[in-house]
Amino acid sequence: MNHITPLFLLFISFMAMHLTPDNRLKKLVVIGDRVLIKPATPDERTASGLYLPPGVQEKEKVQQGYVIKTGPGYAIPMPVDDEPWKQDDDQVKYVPLQAKEGDLAIFLLSGATEVMYEKEKYFIVPQSAILMLEREEDL
Repeated sequence: MNHITPLFLLFISFMAMHLTPDNRLKKLVVIGDRVLIKPATPDERTASGLYLPPGVQEKEKVQQGYVIKTGPGYAIPMPVDDEPWKQDDDQVKYVPLQAKEGDLAIFLLSGATEVMYEKEKYFIVPQSAILMLEREEDL
C-alpha cells in the first residue's frame, strides 16, 4: 500500500524551492539576526481524523516552516581606535545564527512578521522567536 505522508510532501515542496541561480529568492537579502521562513502546509485533518476549517492552524501561537534564507547574524561592536598609523579595516564581524537554510523551524507567531512576496506567504522571524530547529545532517 503506497502511503505518502504529509512530511514527505513538505520535503518535496521544499526541494522545489531550493535556491538556484535563476530563482527569484536569491535576490532577497535578510538583515541581521532575522530568518526568512516559508510556512509549512498545515494538515487538513487532526490525528483523530476530524477535518479542520481553513485558517484554524494559522491562528495557532506556534507555527512551523522551512528556513529559506538567514541574515548574517549579530553584529559584533568594533573597538574605537584613534591610532593614525593603523589601517582602516571597516570589515563588520558577526556572530552567526544557529538556523541554517533547509532547517525546519518551530517559531512563535507573535514574534514573526508575515510578508507576501510574489503571491506567496513568508515569515520574517528574529532568531529569538525560534523555539526549535530540526536539521537533516549526514551522520
